[in-house]
Amino acid sequence: MNQLNNVNKTAYFVALVILTSYIGLSITGYTTISGWLLVLFFITLSIIFRGDDRLKGFSFTTMIFAVVAAAMYYPQYFLHLGSFKLSALIIPFLQIIMFGMGSELSLKELVTVVKMPKAIVVGVVCHYTVMPLVGFALASLFNFPKEIAAGIILVGCCPSGLASNVMSYLARANLALSIAVTAISTLLAPLLTPLLMHLLAGKFIEINFWNMAWDTTKVVIIPIMAGLLFHYLVRGKLKWLDKLLPLISMTTIGLIILVIISAGRESLLKVGGLLVLAVLIHNITGYTLGYWFSRLLGFKERDCRTISLEVGMQNSGLASGLAILMGGIATIGLAPAIFGPVMTVSGSSLATWWHSRSPEEEKRIATLSTEDIS
Repeated sequence: MNQLNNVNKTAYFVALVILTSYIGLSITGYTTISGWLLVLFFITLSIIFRGDDRLKGFSFTTMIFAVVAAAMYYPQYFLHLGSFKLSALIIPFLQIIMFGMGSELSLKELVTVVKMPKAIVVGVVCHYTVMPLVGFALASLFNFPKEIAAGIILVGCCPSGLASNVMSYLARANLALSIAVTAISTLLAPLLTPLLMHLLAGKFIEINFWNMAWDTTKVVIIPIMAGLLFHYLVRGKLKWLDKLLPLISMTTIGLIILVIISAGRESLLKVGGLLVLAVLIHNITGYTLGYWFSRLLGFKERDCRTISLEVGMQNSGLASGLAILMGGIATIGLAPAIFGPVMTVSGSSLATWWHSRSPEEEKRIATLSTEDIS
């Protein structure tokens, strides 16, 4: 144990040295070099957190920070590979993520829908009302350029993402409910996302309902169906592939954020502070309203936590892909690109806080068990 503590202390010391060097070089004007040190600092933290059970939930978060730092300091490296535009990879990346989601689904999720219909309906309805309306309110309140404002609404109109399932697990929430709400909100996306965008974002930019419906279908539904087929034909037979798919999904999320922030860097520098604030308000409002609506309806604490995370955590990757298909990678795509890292930080923090606090019903069961023993 002492040896492990010494290793952790040494690793944190190395991270501190890297951060100090970054600050020193930045102050003296060596920004060309200092940016790489900032990237290295976040990667080092991510590795350290990965080996600490208390901080493991923040490992992916800090890796995303490394991605954002690289995109902001060195965007020129992540726009083209020779004459090939790297943005062309984003849609295939999204389809890979959706394929991975489909490969995780099974009859268990369908059984979950039957067992918890009320909670699932509330989760989906809250998701497709709270986030779109809050996004519209923020887009109207902040004086952003029209396409950036439309990007905020687009984030709110997308389904919940796979990250919400991970956070539900960490938060001691109802993981089965989380998976079911994510799956159903995703399957409804080809209808509800373009419909809500047409109703709410139409005042900012022109929205073609049928084009967006088809774009959402080919990015979401077709890969998910392929993943379902994979689940029943192959999954379990190739153990190494089962372990590899989640890693591929996490990597592609990072690459999507890297390319989009690199493309939108100049616009982000102009509206960055306000846009981050708007995205943060959007995200936290989703958590708050999702939780308290559930409490008012009398749900158990575990279910309230789940719905809170499902409402507040959006599929920002899908929003980014749709922004590209709409021709707005550097404008409409900015809010989704920022929402991803913000959501990862806030979701990790909330899940870690909840993890240290047992749901109320678990406490009651523990108390009753103690009383029975005595």
